[in-house]
Amino acid sequence: MPISYYLALSAVLFGLGVIGFVFKRNIITIFMSIELMLNAVNLAFIAFGLALGQLQGQVFVFFVIVVAAAEAAVGLAIVIVIARNRQSLNVERINLLKL
Repeated sequence: MPISYYLALSAVLFGLGVIGFVFKRNIITIFMSIELMLNAVNLAFIAFGLALGQLQGQVFVFFVIVVAAAEAAVGLAIVIVIARNRQSLNVERINLLKL
């Protein structure tokens, strides 16, 4: 398969992630959209690494997956604390930083 198929799929996934991030108001959906965008970038890294015959793309993917796992763990902990304190996962109703 040509690299353009992988890059087109990566662009579609990234676009869906951006749409979900911009238009959704649920924190869980926003985190899922961020993960979708990270996976789209991972697909592009793998496609370029495969096309160029180098392993740097796979190394970058490994680091992105590690950062995404850490982000998911910390983000989920923050979401649980906010949900317990505010009884809402709506982004517009969370005003923790306001005085």
